[in-house]
Amino acid sequence: MTFARFTLTLAAALALAAQAQVPPSSADQAAYTGLHADAQRGDALAIARATDAPGFAPAELNARDAHGRTPLHVATFARRRAAVRALIHAGASTAALDQDRYDAVTIAAVADDEETLRVLLAEGASAKLTTSRYDGTALIAAAHLGHDGVVRQLIAAGAPLDHVNNLHWTALIEAIVLGNGGPRHQAVVRALLDAGASTQLADRDGRRPLQLARAYGYTAIEVLLMAAGAR
Repeated sequence: MTFARFTLTLAAALALAAQAQVPPSSADQAAYTGLHADAQRGDALAIARATDAPGFAPAELNARDAHGRTPLHVATFARRRAAVRALIHAGASTAALDQDRYDAVTIAAVADDEETLRVLLAEGASAKLTTSRYDGTALIAAAHLGHDGVVRQLIAAGAPLDHVNNLHWTALIEAIVLGNGGPRHQAVVRALLDAGASTQLADRDGRRPLQLARAYGYTAIEVLLMAAGAR
């Protein structure tokens, strides 16, 4: 494959990735009832009252809308942090995946929503799940998008640094091939390298991060990789 062809393939992958998460539409929101409606509004008190009521069925905490979203997914998309806490305290699953295989942590990571992510992780949500149609992780998604603050949070929470998705890319590789080489992607690469991410793992065609950075002309990232011992 030529580099030009490779670039087109990456652009297509990027377009698909950008469309992968589906937040509740206005029609979805209007149709919500029960905990889904409480989550969308961010009504933590209503959530607590409902879940503490006699006869409450715990299965309702993980009920699904038409797109497979639980109330916790809805609260995360809506950045309703008090609702996120209330749902988790009531027993909502933080590992539940929606129809597109996203958990709440990955939803917050893709949205660059550091505060909601901080709440989720503090309440026990995992940064280690395999998510998305790409068999990736929240860390890979955040690295690809240049969400450096999110990346640092996920690393601190024990996210797997060298997970390889089904495109045969790690977080470090995605930060290069799906990034723009700018300051935020540089910060992502620095955070990954400081944490010990491998510079030797290659893509499906045998290209390592240093080769990829050079091919894209990302000089600042190339310097970071070389300082970390990349070859």
